This record gives sequence, structure tokens and C-alpha cells, in this order.
Amino acid sequence: MNLFRSLTHKPFALLWSGQTASRIGNSLYRIALAWWVLEKTGSATAMGTVLIFSSVPMLIFLLVGGVVTDRFPRLKVMWLSDVLSGVVVALVALLAASGLLEVWHVYIASILFGLVSAFFTPAATAVIPEITPVEMLTSANSLNSLSRQLASIIGPAIGATIIALGGTSLAFGLDALSFFISAACIPPILRSHPELNKMPARVESVRNALREGFTDLREGWQAVTASAWLWITILIFAFVNVTSGSPMAVSLPFLVKEDLHADVGLLGLITSISALGYVVGALWLGYYRRLRRRGPLAYLATLMIGVAVATFGLTTVISLMLAAAFLEGLAMSVFSLIWDNSLQTLVPRKLLGRVAAIDSLGSFVLLPIGYGLAGWATDLIGAPLVFLIGGLATILLALLGLSHPAIRGLD
Repeated sequence: MNLFRSLTHKPFALLWSGQTASRIGNSLYRIALAWWVLEKTGSATAMGTVLIFSSVPMLIFLLVGGVVTDRFPRLKVMWLSDVLSGVVVALVALLAASGLLEVWHVYIASILFGLVSAFFTPAATAVIPEITPVEMLTSANSLNSLSRQLASIIGPAIGATIIALGGTSLAFGLDALSFFISAACIPPILRSHPELNKMPARVESVRNALREGFTDLREGWQAVTASAWLWITILIFAFVNVTSGSPMAVSLPFLVKEDLHADVGLLGLITSISALGYVVGALWLGYYRRLRRRGPLAYLATLMIGVAVATFGLTTVISLMLAAAFLEGLAMSVFSLIWDNSLQTLVPRKLLGRVAAIDSLGSFVLLPIGYGLAGWATDLIGAPLVFLIGGLATILLALLGLSHPAIRGLD
């Protein structure tokens, strides 16, 4: 099958296996953390603050992470990130098991996660074409997305069960284990492909290192500003991630508990159904060797994300909410796969780490503000209205993107 052809390539298969284990662990962590904060504080503002503390360090250091990704072995950057993340989560698990975990501990852990993500995210994006033949890239990107969403389907259901039976500390502990499993999958790739282990030539001084770093950033920035489809989408998604991502991350647990009067099981089900939609999108696009009409299709998918988010604010009927969750996941999958494929095929490989870092920085730069606003607004006006406003704003942003010829002309 075309979808699975990249798994015949051993380096990608190893990386994919480790990352899948880590993603399942992260799904456990997210559902456990959301419910722990909800029960500990009962405050959407506190939930938003947790997410702010994880996103701000990532945004601050993303450009540094992009330079590091292009100047050091990318697999080594990923390995170190996995190990450090595993240690942080293990400490959180120990504190939770001993009954000593406090909100400020979670804030510190979130800061460390954000810092590590600044290096891991561009490395993970840039390493795929480095270890995967070009004819397998569509398959590899689809399987990567499929992995993320299968983990999001399995993780919440397992997480809800673990929370009920063993508490949040067990869920945190399993996430720590998953990071160490992911790290263990990287050394075999480096041993079989020693060229991926090479370091660039040493610079002669700190001044030269800084000069070269700024030069690298300038080259990445020039690559972004030279492509209208690239900078327009980064700019629009700086706002889309606020209008659609913030309600889903901050307001959803409160919608479930306070407006639907349900428990963590429904929160896990909604998350899983969204992930199922993402899987369907990944399976669909994974069969295509070449994607066509990428610009219009990506922005039509963005419009559908807005429709789905708005639906959460318009109904309390569980079946309609689950349908909206499925649509949101499907549309997000279509956009994400098109975007990853476009970056990897249209951006020069030597610049990909820096462009990926600029993409992440630009796309998520407003997200801390979004988290804070979503938490404040959920406490003030309620989760349903936050979803409705966010969904309508996302629809308008998608239409704005479609109005530009560079987007409509991206094939």
C-alpha cells in the first residue's frame, strides 16, 4: 500500500516507532494534566497559565532551535530533547505520587517543556527528508500525522482509565517512560547512518559563531519573505491558532464539566473522535503521490475548522459535538499534511530547519495571548460563547487567505 511504503525504509521506521510511543505518552499526560488542573484549581485562567508557561519559552528560543537544527546533527538534538523531557515528567510523576505536586511545580515543568520543544520541533520537521527518500515523503508525512492522531485516539481513553484506577501520577509516569523509549530508537539510526552524525566545521570564536548564527537566521527569513504563500499562511495562522486552538486547549475541559456536566471520560471521547477525524484525513491524503491544488484545499480545510469550533458553542447535543470534533480533526489533518508537504518540497533542504523554526514562531507567537484570553473569557462569559466567537473568527481568516492569488495559485 502506498500509505505504508515509507515503513520499508528502516531509519524512518525506527524514528516513527519511537515517536509513536512518545506521542501516546504525551496524550496520557495532556488528559491527566488538564483534569488535574481542573480539579485542583477549578479555574480556566490557571489552565491558560499552564499553557502560557509552556508556549512562551518555546517561542523565545525557536529561532535559536532552528539554527541549532541546521548546524548540529538533528537526530542528536531530538535524542537530547527526549531524554530531558523524560526526566522532567518523571519528576512530576514522583511529586504527584507523593501528594506534593502543586500548581507552581506544573508551571516550572511547562517552562522546561517549552524550552525543549524549541529545539525538538524544527529538528523533527527537518530530519524527515534527511532520512527518507523523496518518493516516500508523502507516505512519511501521512504516517507521522497518523501516528500523532492514533496516539490521540488511544491516549485519552487509556488516560481516563488510568486516572480512574491509578491516579494522575501513573499517567505522568507512563509519559516519562515513553520519552525514554523514543530516545532509545535514535542511536541505531545514527550507527547505521554515520553521515547523520557529522558536525559542521568549528567556528574560531564566539563572535564568529554569533555572526554566523545571525547570517543563518537572515537566510531563513529571506526564504520566508520571498514566498508569498509561505509568509501569508504563517501570518494568518498566527491568528487561527488563537481563534481555534485556544478554545480547544483551554475551554474544552470546562465545557465538558460545567456546561455538559460530564466527567473526564467525555473529554477523552471528544479528543479521541477529533483524532479519529485526523486519521481519516491522513489515510485519504496518504494515498496520493503528489498533492494538487494545495493552496485552495488547505484554506478550505481551515474554513471547516472554524465551522467545527463554532459548533461547540452552538449545541449541547453530544452527538453533534462528536461530529464537530471529527470534522475539526479531519480538516486539521488536511491542512497539516499539505503544509508539511509544501515546506519539505518547496523549501531548500539546507534552509528547512530555519524556515520550520520561523514558521513555528510566526504561527504560534500569539498563542500565549490566546491562552490567557481564552482562560479569562471562559471564566467571564462561559466556554460556549468562547467557542462560537473563535469559530466565526477562524472562518473569516480562512476567507481572507483564499482571497490572495498566491494562495489560490499554490498547486
